[in-house]
Amino acid sequence: MTRQHRLAATVAGAAATALLLAGCANTATPTEDDRTTAPPLVIFAAASLQESFDELAQDFTAEHPEYPVDPIVYDGSQALATQIVDGASVDVIAFANEPSFEPVADADAAEASTIFATNTLQIAVAPGNPKGIDDLADLASDDLSVVLCAPEVPCGTASHTLLDDAGVEVTPVSEETNVTSVVTRVKNGEADAGLVYATDVAAAGEALEGITPANADAAVNRYPIAVSTNAPSPDAAQAFVDYVLSDAGQKILARYGFGQP
Repeated sequence: MTRQHRLAATVAGAAATALLLAGCANTATPTEDDRTTAPPLVIFAAASLQESFDELAQDFTAEHPEYPVDPIVYDGSQALATQIVDGASVDVIAFANEPSFEPVADADAAEASTIFATNTLQIAVAPGNPKGIDDLADLASDDLSVVLCAPEVPCGTASHTLLDDAGVEVTPVSEETNVTSVVTRVKNGEADAGLVYATDVAAAGEALEGITPANADAAVNRYPIAVSTNAPSPDAAQAFVDYVLSDAGQKILARYGFGQP
């Protein structure tokens, strides 16, 4: 074999080896960095769930790192329902009462819901209860500024149920679109009292004091959770719902004052 032929053979062998290695590289198992993760989980939740769901999401992602979670969207359940019916992209829906979920169900925008928690109302006042409020009847006084949730949102529906049951008529200085706004107004001294969830008073710590009405059991909110019909990440959504319903999830909710389903 001439020198020229030997060189040609060497080049051909090198090319064949390169092709073989390339083929092996294409069939190799992808590394962890190469694997794609699911789209971030999008959760719409009632405002009263903010502290508990932030913790639930943190623990969920620690247990399921393959399922990232976007910052949770919190608002009044009715406002969230409107967005969902109008086509908002969402994976998990968690509302503060069952009636607020009905428009979503009627629009076939979610799978069947499951009750995952309960909540009751308290009268939120400033620390030390400077106005000496003892029960719902005191809220009818013209000397008090009282703020309530709007009737169409869950905390407003519950508030009116509670007041009607007690035969008390209150003229609020404002009606807010979510319970967080009621809490904020009382905390900031813009109102003497407001009807909010017991969990909101607990979350406020020393900034608020709560008074449990004698007929608190007349208005118990049952919180539904569901996977959206068109969830971009259905597996992640179901995993999160399962986590909320699990013993670990229920213990977190209980720490924030929520009752068992």
